[in-house]
Amino acid sequence: MDGQRAIDWSQAAWLNPPLEVEADAAGLLVTTRNRSDFWRTTSYGFVRDDGHALLTELPTGSAIDVTFAAQLDALYDQAGVMIRVDEQTWIKAGVEMTDGVPHLGAVVTRGQSDWSMAPVPEWAGRQVTVRASRDGDAVTIRARCEEGSWRMVRLAPLAPNAAASAGPFCCSPQREGLRVRFTRFVSGPADASLHDLQA
Repeated sequence: MDGQRAIDWSQAAWLNPPLEVEADAAGLLVTTRNRSDFWRTTSYGFVRDDGHALLTELPTGSAIDVTFAAQLDALYDQAGVMIRVDEQTWIKAGVEMTDGVPHLGAVVTRGQSDWSMAPVPEWAGRQVTVRASRDGDAVTIRARCEEGSWRMVRLAPLAPNAAASAGPFCCSPQREGLRVRFTRFVSGPADASLHDLQA
């Protein structure tokens, strides 16, 4: 996408720093803390806000792309992009392990969380890019595996005047020690259209 610029890892701020972070020429290797998660109430009855997210500003009219690879093994191991206004208003989208298979999905939270997903077993262990594009009163989430086609994941509301931030996230609700390598973190203009996205 034209107009994209790389975001230095050091220029973003951690919400809930992970157990370990290692930056090198290949990217950022993150190791999760025990039972880290983002969720509010729905079905499970608990509130969790201790997952790991490395966030930078996401003004209206902009987009964030995050590329990562991880061996998701335990139930609910997950990584992708977080868009956050506050503890009650946020979106996480990416790949999550459930029922023994990686799933592409999103959780949209406005007081309470929801969850949508679809299995992507062929994405296991491969490089995945998730894009959050904010324009007007909405955030559009798309994802692709390596150089494959973009898939629409979610269109979710976000107030135009909300001060939001976005960036890579990961968590491991059932264990400690999920390792995620983030290899790309870029910002750019919001997608010009809801359809016909160009690489």
